[in-house]
Amino acid sequence: MLEQSMLSGFADEIDSSFDIQLRVLKELGQKYIELRGAEGIGVVDFTDELAKELKEKMSAAGVKVSAIGSPIGKIGVLDDFAPHFEKYKRIVELAHYFDTSYIRMFSFYLPDEQQPEKYRDEVFDRLVQMISYARKENVVLLHENEKGIYGAMAAQCKDMFEHLYGDNFQGIFDFANFIQCKQETVAAFELLRPYISYFHVKDAMWESGEVVLPGTGDGKLSEILNMVDQDHFSGFLSLEPHLFQFKGFDQLEMGDSTKVEGNGIMAYKAASHYLKKILGD
Repeated sequence: MLEQSMLSGFADEIDSSFDIQLRVLKELGQKYIELRGAEGIGVVDFTDELAKELKEKMSAAGVKVSAIGSPIGKIGVLDDFAPHFEKYKRIVELAHYFDTSYIRMFSFYLPDEQQPEKYRDEVFDRLVQMISYARKENVVLLHENEKGIYGAMAAQCKDMFEHLYGDNFQGIFDFANFIQCKQETVAAFELLRPYISYFHVKDAMWESGEVVLPGTGDGKLSEILNMVDQDHFSGFLSLEPHLFQFKGFDQLEMGDSTKVEGNGIMAYKAASHYLKKILGD
C-alpha cells in the first residue's frame, strides 16, 4: 500500500503553537508538515526571524516541509495582481528556505462561479506569469481544486493542465472540495489522474457538504487511493482534517460557518487514525 512515510498535513489545525504541533506530529510518527501557519501567523506573513525559529525547531524534531501551504491565488480574478505577485515571490523565497520545491496555490475567485469560461483568459494569463517565475526559481506550483475559484470543477482543472501542465505546474487532488462542489470524485480523479502529484486528505458528505473523518464521507477515498497505489504513486498524502474551527479558519473557508470551536489535537489524531485505517495499518 501507499508509503506512510509520505504522510504530511496542515499541523496548524492541531494548535497555533508550533511546539504543540511538533509534539503531536512526533506522537503520530509523522515526518512531514505542509507549512501554512504557525504561532497564529500565516506563512505569507512569516518574518525571516520566525522562519529561522521554525526551521530550527523542525530540524530538532526531525520534521521536514512537504509543501508550502500558501494562499497564492486566493484573491478575486479582477483584483490587482501586481501586489499579489510580490507575495508570491516571498512564498518562493520561503519554499527555498524550508527546502521544498512544492507550493500549494489556487486559480482565483470568480465573481460569477457559473461562468468560468468568461474569466479563462485572465486566469491563464496570471498562471503563465506564475509558472514562468516558478520555472526560473525551480519550484513546482501545485494547483488545488477549491470552491469558488476557476479550477473548482474537474473540467476547468483539466483545461488548465492540458495547456499548462509541466515540471513547474501540477495538481493537488482535494476530495472534500470536489464533493462540496457536487463533483463526483472518482470521475474527477479519472479525468485528472495524469496530472496529480499531491493529495489533500479530507472527506465530506454529499448532501450537506459537512467535512467528516477520512473514509466516512462520500469522497471515495479508499477507492481512489487504491487506484493511486496501482499507479505506484510516491508523493505526499497531506491531512487536512477541517473538523473544527481553528485560528484562521474563517480566512481559509469563505462563507463556511459550519465549524465550531473544538480540540484540534483530537481532531488531527482522529483524522490520522482514519487515514491509516484506509492505508491498511
